[in-house]
Amino acid sequence: MTASRPLIPQASATIATIAEEVGVSVATVSKVLNGRADVAAETRARVEESLERHRYRRRIRRQSPGIDQIDLVFHEFNSGWAMEIMSGVEAVASAAGLGIAISQLDGEHRPAPRRLDALVARRPLGLLFVLCHPTPPQQLMLAEHRIPFVVLDTDSATSASVPTVGSNNWNGGLLATRHLLELGHRRIAVISGPRDVLCSQARAAGFRSAHDEIGLPLDADLVRYGSFYVDGGHDHGLELLTGPDRPTAIFAGSDLQAIGVLRAARRLGLRVPDDLSVIGYDDLPVAGWTDPPLTTVHQPLRDMAGTATQMLLELARGATVATSRIDLVTELVVRESTAPPATTRP
Repeated sequence: MTASRPLIPQASATIATIAEEVGVSVATVSKVLNGRADVAAETRARVEESLERHRYRRRIRRQSPGIDQIDLVFHEFNSGWAMEIMSGVEAVASAAGLGIAISQLDGEHRPAPRRLDALVARRPLGLLFVLCHPTPPQQLMLAEHRIPFVVLDTDSATSASVPTVGSNNWNGGLLATRHLLELGHRRIAVISGPRDVLCSQARAAGFRSAHDEIGLPLDADLVRYGSFYVDGGHDHGLELLTGPDRPTAIFAGSDLQAIGVLRAARRLGLRVPDDLSVIGYDDLPVAGWTDPPLTTVHQPLRDMAGTATQMLLELARGATVATSRIDLVTELVVRESTAPPATTRP
């Protein structure tokens, strides 16, 4: 057996003392004290053991004066979509007397270390990540600082331990495609979001499942992935609609993509829905303002955001949430941008 090393009476131990004893830099000891994730596990263990033996007294950071707040972190801002999320968060946060700090990751789906360090330094009540989430080492860092977090509309598979709120994207893709098939369309294209984003894959999977239900072969050339924005729908729409055997309907992965498809159709002299049916996704307010008004899949963004915020507040109070994954229901909203294909009309 190895005898445990005796505790050293608390005296004048400093970070430099710890660093010299362990054989690491002062910066490394400081990272361990601050819960930074970029320290090897074996090094962290040796530093922690030395800190305990020296009974090093860690400084307790005081929160800044003022009201408590939560940090809302987007992977990037997306006008109307982000506004729906912010409205849902604000409704719950304001009722609880909390402020909201908003930031974004310039399109990245994982926060860079310096960004997470800045978030932790603010000592928020909790963090709400939208279409992004912290890496496992960063999750450990947040746990060490006792800062809970919730992921909203996750972009990739998360472990069961990560609290997540989303919607049934697969079902949304299924509902949209079933609607077009029931109208009589047999050559349908899908323009989903980025290929590496889980909700994009799920919506495309629902699209495929609707074809499988009726035994209709799927043309791989009609499955496209791109940005969720107008230019993504416009560029893919032009390619699809200028091909030799163009689709009679397009299911877009977002309302903004669908607006891009409408623009591409108008540019080519195609009438919606006479020559082309178009379905969007999200049911943003703008979907009712397009010409024609857009058939779309309603994603309950405000409810998703409010549910995620409520879950975050429960975690901040030390409660245990009943489930770590909540998926809300998606519904089809039929407006005027879809109709039977011209070849089936009398």
